[in-house]
Amino acid sequence: MSDTRLTVTLDGGIDDARAIVRALEGVFGAPDGRPADEGATVHTATFDAPDTRHAPDASSAHPTGGALSAPVTVTVQGTPQAVEAASETLSRAFTARNEGAASGDQERERQLLLVP
Repeated sequence: MSDTRLTVTLDGGIDDARAIVRALEGVFGAPDGRPADEGATVHTATFDAPDTRHAPDASSAHPTGGALSAPVTVTVQGTPQAVEAASETLSRAFTARNEGAASGDQERERQLLLVP
């Protein structure tokens, strides 16, 4: 693992947040903490992004997050490789629509709309 982080921010209910985090765990491992506040309207999970030389191939993983109860907007932020892996994983686990991206020197951000 490197010191690089992947941050995932999402709106919606706690069960949907947990399903999305579960889908990402196959590629990134367990986050620093799982969404736990049932009253929150925004949830955040932070993962250690795997060293890209040793990272599992996101296309070979079979994410199993579960079904969503409502549309969820998800923002993933981190290295370009981590953001791409997270985006691919979420797109395979759920029906996803790319809502936009922003790139910096060493970091990328992408917003996805996941629908049930």
